[in-house]
Amino acid sequence: MATYNTFEDLQIWQKARVFNKQLYSTFRGIDDRSNGFLKNHILKTSGSIMDNIAEGFEREGNKEFIQFLYYSKGSVGEIRSQLYRAFDNELIDENNLQALNKLLDPINIELAYFITYLKKSEFRGNKFKR
Repeated sequence: MATYNTFEDLQIWQKARVFNKQLYSTFRGIDDRSNGFLKNHILKTSGSIMDNIAEGFEREGNKEFIQFLYYSKGSVGEIRSQLYRAFDNELIDENNLQALNKLLDPINIELAYFITYLKKSEFRGNKFKR
């Protein structure tokens, strides 16, 4: 696996960013007064996927990074559930639900692969090199 200097270099973070941008685009026209709680919760959860990847990376230790990748993976499950709530309450249509889930699936898979890779790696993290 390649060496990465910043979290922005990580493909998984980039995919989470694309998903977040698409989600904001999808929910942009939804009225905050009647559906604001669910909309805001969905948008915050989406941000936590990419934010936890970034925070874990910046801690510079594999064990902590793995833990934060698990947080991101948990947020993927949470956002999928929230998207079904949004669909059931007619905030989004089935096409949006499917399109957003299609973007989430590879993020979830890559998170699992990345976690497995880091668990098997003998490299403990940059903070241990010093």
